[in-house]
Amino acid sequence: MDRRDFLKIFSAGTVAAMGGQLAWRVNDVPFGHAIYEDIPTDQLDLARSIELMSTPAPDPGAFLRAFEGRASSHVVASNDLDAYLEKMSNFESAHQDDVFLEPPRYAVLISTFKRLDRVQNLVGHGNFNVLSFDEMLKYSSRYESVGAFTKNEKEFLEELFTSSAEQYGFYGQKVIDQITAIVPDNDRIKVPYTGHFLYKGDSFRLYEKVRKDVGGNVVLTSGIRSVVKQSHLFLAKTIQAKGNLSRASRSLAPPGHSFHGIGDFDVGKIGYGARNFTSEFARTEEFKRLVDLGYIDMRYPRDNLLGVRYEPWHIKVV
Repeated sequence: MDRRDFLKIFSAGTVAAMGGQLAWRVNDVPFGHAIYEDIPTDQLDLARSIELMSTPAPDPGAFLRAFEGRASSHVVASNDLDAYLEKMSNFESAHQDDVFLEPPRYAVLISTFKRLDRVQNLVGHGNFNVLSFDEMLKYSSRYESVGAFTKNEKEFLEELFTSSAEQYGFYGQKVIDQITAIVPDNDRIKVPYTGHFLYKGDSFRLYEKVRKDVGGNVVLTSGIRSVVKQSHLFLAKTIQAKGNLSRASRSLAPPGHSFHGIGDFDVGKIGYGARNFTSEFARTEEFKRLVDLGYIDMRYPRDNLLGVRYEPWHIKVV
């Protein structure tokens, strides 16, 4: 199958109207629709993708067969693979078929994000990584410093979780079916000096093997992320993207779709800071050693066809 034929499943044009009230098309609004400027945003330097070493992209035929099983009516024919890859290279830009959050929902987005932020400040960043939805509600109702989530805020989080991410261009698998999913204490281990947890078994064993084989300069930069943690990150990214859900999903899996919830993890180079979450990480000696190991797979290699930017730091476990 020619790679250009593959892109018949992607839309460079019109997308059918979406159910629910969460999102709308960029065609209906000006680019860069204003959003509150006083909200803290993700501090990661999301540099544009550049040509760097990578594991091979997925086989188009295999991906097409998997995709056809879950394709929706909003996907229409297009042969423009180059346009899709250009969009992924410029993942931080707004594009013609991007989907935005409806303006009436901005206020709810902001209040929900702020309340999640207060929960995180209360329980600590490490514990917040594995906090369940029910635990989050319990903390918010118990502590005045957080305040109980309103009906609108809870419904907003539930709608974000249940909405089809394909509507705004994310084609990755949904791996968590319940918003109330928990990370059992007995199934996880806290990795010293990182503030992160890993699942016992395959995830922890792989991380320990990588540390041994690559060296002590490799560090865990993100481990288990609960639905609550992923929701907080995705809302922050949506705010940074000025309500552009498509742009947010090109950099971060929507809640329920992150493999961090079931075993994947991120690694970086000690002292490399925010650059560990950009394609610059692929310039490092640590990354080259990871590739040379021969047993490491990336979840989102360069030119992947899942609607996600290149992530050389994201280790595939599951």
